Order: sequence, then structure tokens, then C-alpha cells
Amino acid sequence: MRRVVTLFGKEAKALFTSPIAYVVVATFLLIMGYAFTARLFISQRASLIPDFFQAAVLLLLIVPVITMRLFAEERRSGTFELLLTSPVREIEVVLAKYLASLSVVVIMIALTLPYAVVLTTYGEPDMGPIYTGYLGLLLLGSALVALGLLISALTANQIVAATLALGLFLLMWMLDTLGAFLPAPFDYLILHLSLLAHFTPFASGAVYLADIGFFLTVVLFGLALSMRALVRR
Repeated sequence: MRRVVTLFGKEAKALFTSPIAYVVVATFLLIMGYAFTARLFISQRASLIPDFFQAAVLLLLIVPVITMRLFAEERRSGTFELLLTSPVREIEVVLAKYLASLSVVVIMIALTLPYAVVLTTYGEPDMGPIYTGYLGLLLLGSALVALGLLISALTANQIVAATLALGLFLLMWMLDTLGAFLPAPFDYLILHLSLLAHFTPFASGAVYLADIGFFLTVVLFGLALSMRALVRR
């Protein structure tokens, strides 16, 4: 655990000493802040449900930028082989990189909490969807970071890693649309892999164990295959 903490500090420092993290967080907050303010004045409804869906889509677009450099940058700088030959296990490397990237996502989501404070101060929102919506965003962000980490471990170029991750995220987000054109039981199988289908209940105020299990399974899947990719290299 001590080595994971040390590696996490190294990865977090690398993220937050580069402009990537700050540009990503600033872009996310700028778009979210503008949309929240405009929607609040236009609809005058004390609800964050539309904002949760917008934040989810932004995560699909932003997370590839965060994760693209995790292993690709190590290869570019020539430190990848040194990292693998150092006295640390693959799982420790994977966990450190995962937690460092996830910390950026958590910070982005946490910085939108003032929106809920504004609604509770000047209105009477239903707090259920707010609680579950933030839980859904954290689970979605965790799953996306795990998949982005996996793609970065399998590629040697940052741009390729970002492009593949973005394509995979958008495909998994829109799988429910594809499922509508397939016969049973394929429609159910495709729908079960849809990020949108599993995120929608959270944004709407409902929590199902199946949805939580889906996101946690994706996280474990991404981390396990990332570790396997390092072992093979």
C-alpha cells in the first residue's frame, strides 16, 4: 500500500504540474456553469437532472484527454521499461495511475456541488435525484477512467489512445439506440452494455444494484486487463 501511495503521488504530481488537468477542469466547469445558469434563468426549475446528463456527456469527451497519457507518455519519454523493471508490482502501477486520473474526475464533479447549494438556497428541489445523480456521475467517471487506462496500456501513441477511448465511450453510450433495431434476446444484451441505460436511473433519482454492479464490473474489468497488458509487455 505504501508503494501505491508513493506512485499515486508521483502520478498526481505529473498530472497537476502539467496544464492538462487545469485546462480540462476549467473547460468542464465553464461549460457546466454556463449551461446551469442559462437553464436556471430560462426554465426556473430547481432540478439538476439535465445538468447530470450534460456532465455525463462531457465526461465521455474529457476522460480520454486525461487517460491518454498514462502509459503512452511513459513509452514516449522512455521510462516505461524502467517502470516495469522497478521493484513494484503491476497492480500497484495500475492502481496508482487509475487513482491519480480518477482524482481529476472527482475534483471536476465536486466543483459542481455549488449548483446544488444554489438550488437548495433559493428553491425547494427534490434532493433524491441530486444525491443519486452525483453517485451516478462518480460511478460513470470511475468506469470511464478504467477503460481509458486500459486503452492507454494497449497503445503507444497518446492521440491514438484518446481517439480509441472516445470512440469506445460514445459507442457504449449509444448502444441502447442500436439495441432497438435488434431482435430479442440481442436487444437486451446490447442494452445491458449501454452506459446511458445504466446512468439514466441515477440521474432520475433511482438506484438499482444492477446498475451499481455494472459500473463496478467495468472498473474491475478495465483494471484487470490493464494489469494483464503490463504483464505481457
